[in-house]
Amino acid sequence: MSTCPRCHQSVDAQAIACPYCRTVLKAHGHPGIPLFRATEDEYLCQSCTYDEDDSCNYPQRPYAKECTLYHNRLQPIEVKGYKPSLQSSTKAWLRQNTSWLILVGLLVISVLIALRK
Repeated sequence: MSTCPRCHQSVDAQAIACPYCRTVLKAHGHPGIPLFRATEDEYLCQSCTYDEDDSCNYPQRPYAKECTLYHNRLQPIEVKGYKPSLQSSTKAWLRQNTSWLILVGLLVISVLIALRK
């Protein structure tokens, strides 16, 4: 159980709004996404990673007091649970470097033809 930031009553962790004071607890109706709230005189954008690198598309930017996308720029972004396999990494590398591989292949064939003569 968590508590409401306004009335400090116990509410269900999956609640979208506080049943006592009707304060919105989760943005956009998604119960599993945390809603970050700014302190009284600050905006979240002032310390957000996504505002700093200009990748934020939140409509209230740069004056957002509440945001589900917020990430403190002083903390590293961690991507958990995804590690590509060697096969998928190799396929991705080959797709990205196809033109270089063709060029090197043509160069090797040219050298071999030149050495035969």
